[in-house]
Amino acid sequence: MELQAKQKVKPKFELFDFLYKYGTILTIFILIGIFSAANSSFIQGHNIVNILRSISIVTIIAIGITISLAVNGFDLSVGSVASLSNAIVISMFVWFSQNTLVAIVSALAASIVVGLFNSFLIVKLKIPDMLLTLAAMFIIQGIALTYTKGATISENMVMPDGTFAEGKISPLFTKIGQVPWIIIIMVLAVAAVHIFLTYTKHGRYMYVIGGNLEAAKLSGIPVSKYKIWAYVLSAIFASIGGIVLASRVMTAEINAGSPYLMDSVAAAFIGFSVLGSGKPNAIGTFVGAVLIGILQNGLVMMSVPYYSMDIVKGGVLAFALGLTYYRQRH
Repeated sequence: MELQAKQKVKPKFELFDFLYKYGTILTIFILIGIFSAANSSFIQGHNIVNILRSISIVTIIAIGITISLAVNGFDLSVGSVASLSNAIVISMFVWFSQNTLVAIVSALAASIVVGLFNSFLIVKLKIPDMLLTLAAMFIIQGIALTYTKGATISENMVMPDGTFAEGKISPLFTKIGQVPWIIIIMVLAVAAVHIFLTYTKHGRYMYVIGGNLEAAKLSGIPVSKYKIWAYVLSAIFASIGGIVLASRVMTAEINAGSPYLMDSVAAAFIGFSVLGSGKPNAIGTFVGAVLIGILQNGLVMMSVPYYSMDIVKGGVLAFALGLTYYRQRH
């Protein structure tokens, strides 16, 4: 009888559960194999570094989205925050001849104001986060455009009075967007958020809020405070992404951060299913960003038209969401 009982509870292999836990990682290895067979230079060291560099900004911004998702929120304004920070940090150098510290602190301060604005309207006025951050996205885009007057900010640009801008971008600042520093910043961001969400009581409180809001309230967790912190941190990481972008391209283009929104959202949601976590997590977000980076790099090397990229990325995101939400309901 005891042997029969043991046989009954013996776990059986289920393909869906295996794909849910390891599908993303398996897909990465399959893609590496396909792209390496198509082009031997894909697997070479310099190209691996290119992939890591290309996903650094996406990962940093996606880490912020991950924190907002942890409290069952969603921040669509991160791309615009990155654009605003990009414009502010470059303008501090070019227009106002400020040093690196002032430029970076100014951009971060603006992002904190945005995070507080978002969280106040979401937490206090109970506006649904997706709708509010969508509105905030347009507001921040408008502020960035107004601030720059719709122009690209760069060294020696022509000012409205006809003179040339005299400010110079600090050599120290330019290093931030270069290898290896851009990759190191990404790794530190992933590690910091992973430790915060996984090993601190504050991170666990955020997961409790995201998993069961009523239970969190009954447990005495200050829900409003943690939601405010989640949106402020989301904005700060978006700002860091914008600052790194500014250092990488050395100019402030119009809406420079907007293209990073879709990739960052995709990376954060793909991360739900990595190793079967079933919740937003920093390591999963990084793996999601790696998957997107490999896809983009490999398709470019195979000469796939750039306008087809979004079809592939959208399909991958739809598949990841399908796995995640099907698993949550079964």
